[in-house]
Amino acid sequence: MVGNQLKLRRETANLRVAEFAEAIGYGEDLVRKIERGARIPRPEYLDKVDEVLGAGGLVSAMKKEMREARYPKKVRELAKLEERAVEVAVYASHAMHGLLQTEEHARVVFRARQPAYSQDAVERYVAARMARRSIFEREPTPSLSFVQEEAALLRPIGGTMVWRRQLEHLLEVEQLPHVTLQVMPIDCEAHPGLDGDIEVLKFGDGTAVGRSDGAFNGRPVTDPRQLRILELRYGIIRAQALTPRATRAVIETMLGET
Repeated sequence: MVGNQLKLRRETANLRVAEFAEAIGYGEDLVRKIERGARIPRPEYLDKVDEVLGAGGLVSAMKKEMREARYPKKVRELAKLEERAVEVAVYASHAMHGLLQTEEHARVVFRARQPAYSQDAVERYVAARMARRSIFEREPTPSLSFVQEEAALLRPIGGTMVWRRQLEHLLEVEQLPHVTLQVMPIDCEAHPGLDGDIEVLKFGDGTAVGRSDGAFNGRPVTDPRQLRILELRYGIIRAQALTPRATRAVIETMLGET
């Protein structure tokens, strides 16, 4: 719908695609993809179109809808929940948790999926994952707790430089006052997270939602009795993981050895 509206406004202004692309400072290919709905326009793109076409803010007003549309359907609800959460507790097993990933790391992960995503789909998923990281900058700041398996930190996804930047990013995130980051060491023989990831989000009204790969068929749960089970498992996992200080030392050692 937005693509059609933008195309109609361009044609009403008697601008061909090439002329329009030059006027707004973007490539013809991107303009065509946005107009046919294959790409979702970024806020700065809409602002520039609004300025060039003299739309008086009507095009810029589409930014909210486009920001929400950037999320693929299956993560749209998750993003909305994260925006409301006052506490987030995460245990991530074999892969780096999405909120902790750099853009380069995320791009490599999505490109590795099979069946393969199209390049446009990869960029859409990456943009959505990066947009979710706004949770770190929200006011008031939510309390964020992460326990990340050490194995995920050892896999050099994307090669040495991408791997280094990922480790550096973890050190930056770990210093935020509302973030607690812990590594679960490989030499921990057993813990309650061996069945897979766990995530619990709590909201300001006292409600909560949780999900675990190894409980309740992986479905999101809101029942207090089921949430207590997830919180019990997460509490034990945190107790068995390295302290935040020891975690920082481990990551710094990894970084020094790359």
